[in-house]
Amino acid sequence: MHTHDPALTDLVVASLRDRLLNRPALNHPGEGDKIDRVLAGLIGPEGNDPAEVLRLWTEHLAPTVIAVDSPRFLSFVPAAPTQAAVLFDMLVSCSSIQGVSWLLASGPIAAENQVLRLLADLAGMPAEAGGCFVSGGSAGNLSALVTARDTAWHLRGLGPYDRVRFAVSDQAHSSIGNALRIIGVEPFVVPTVDHRLTGPALRAVLLADADPSDVIGVAATAGTTNAGIIDDLTGIASAAREFGLWFHVDGAYGGAGLLAPSVRDRYRGIEHADSLVIDPHKWLFAPFDCAALLYREPRLARAAHTQDASYLDALHTDDTQWNPSDYAHHLSRRARGLPLWFSLAVHGTSAYSEAIEKALTLARDTATLIRNTPHLELIREPELSAVLFRRIGWTAEDYAAWSARLLAGQTAFVAPTGWEGEAVARFAFLHPDTTLEVVQEIVSTMA
Repeated sequence: MHTHDPALTDLVVASLRDRLLNRPALNHPGEGDKIDRVLAGLIGPEGNDPAEVLRLWTEHLAPTVIAVDSPRFLSFVPAAPTQAAVLFDMLVSCSSIQGVSWLLASGPIAAENQVLRLLADLAGMPAEAGGCFVSGGSAGNLSALVTARDTAWHLRGLGPYDRVRFAVSDQAHSSIGNALRIIGVEPFVVPTVDHRLTGPALRAVLLADADPSDVIGVAATAGTTNAGIIDDLTGIASAAREFGLWFHVDGAYGGAGLLAPSVRDRYRGIEHADSLVIDPHKWLFAPFDCAALLYREPRLARAAHTQDASYLDALHTDDTQWNPSDYAHHLSRRARGLPLWFSLAVHGTSAYSEAIEKALTLARDTATLIRNTPHLELIREPELSAVLFRRIGWTAEDYAAWSARLLAGQTAFVAPTGWEGEAVARFAFLHPDTTLEVVQEIVSTMA
């Protein structure tokens, strides 16, 4: 078996040329029976011609991948990795670069930490703040909440069977609730005011609770997925200090706005976070999968996550060495922060600020367009780059049919969402090449 085949490498590069040049086709969803026929018998005792396997991939499987990095992908939270980041991600993959420990990957880890330091500084976290890169917001939230739980156990003299709760809003990302279920912590749900968690609301429910002493932390959001709403971080931080709560901020989508001067003031209070998650594979133009996890006091995460075993002793002989495996629930990991590091070094942070501001401007211009279109109604002013609106008179079935027509015609991918029990339309802007003309083209199909 040949592990390095230059001819195969050339074939792969040729098949990916449009993606490497940031020209992805939007593509269509695949049909299960057709995919099954393509894959039937492909893996067996004998191998296949690599060119034929690549042909099957290129002609039949790759076109079923809806391109989240297309300028016309405006659903969920898109992605738009820079060419520099994508190319360096190829280098990381083909070089089998891992990022478990300082002993095995000191250079890559130092480079990753340079990016983490940049993000910590943008958030106003102290000099000793640090963490690691994980696969996504779900992994980051889970690891941060494990640290919060274990820290509370230690400080409050609790055991694994003692009841503990964590304050969350009814707008928190689904991964927060999932993480709490996994780690055996009950959610303490705080009602929101206009879909925003506030410090006064948190304080009120704590004071009204029969025994709030088992509430150990609070999770705030810096940019909700559906509407891009930033919670009252200053007020929540104040309440967290008053009640001795761990203050976690989920900025998986919206945290990148720290680089945008036009919205930076909306993040006041984030500097008080005990833990913070930002996903560069969303709005910091890195490829999947990449999420930055930061701790105010990394030693607390190290106490919660370091894995002890005789075969790992060699990794822990020097406390000054930084092992990413000590700061999240993982052990094995790829150095997934390197593509972002390379792209930032190549382009500079000003280019990132400009690209983020472009999406924010497009969201504001789109809001104006919707307000000026008689049959459309803006649901709320965009706070970041998500725009919620309705087509007056449409039902959920109308939105679904409209979305399917857009994708079938390769005009755009715009999946409907829900808002207060109603089906509505939503644009999620992120890609710097998405233009107002594209938006106007999409909106014109709703007449």
